[in-house]
Amino acid sequence: MKITAQLPDEALLQELGHRLTTARLAMNLTQAALAERAGVAKRTVERLESGAVATQLSGFLRVCRALDLIEGLETLVPEAAASPIAQLKLERNQRKRASKASPAKVSKNKWTWGDAT
Repeated sequence: MKITAQLPDEALLQELGHRLTTARLAMNLTQAALAERAGVAKRTVERLESGAVATQLSGFLRVCRALDLIEGLETLVPEAAASPIAQLKLERNQRKRASKASPAKVSKNKWTWGDAT
């Protein structure tokens, strides 16, 4: 099932639970083994897989980490991109090329030993 904005919360939770179950079985793990690996109770894994509403987000994250699914959360909540105007301001302030070395300033009055100041 494709996850869309039209899905009710219950259906979305059940779909996430189904996907976690599929990932667990693909790794050939029992619920108990996954719970131990994730550092959560077996009941937490059962609730997550059934789509129960009363589970905590930290338990979900631990299970996702144990199933190597954490990187997928980047697509779930992507980092906010800078606005086009902010990007233009950043580009304007970036150097485009190196500048020439400025010649050393040479004094017209050359100093020599024995000169009185």
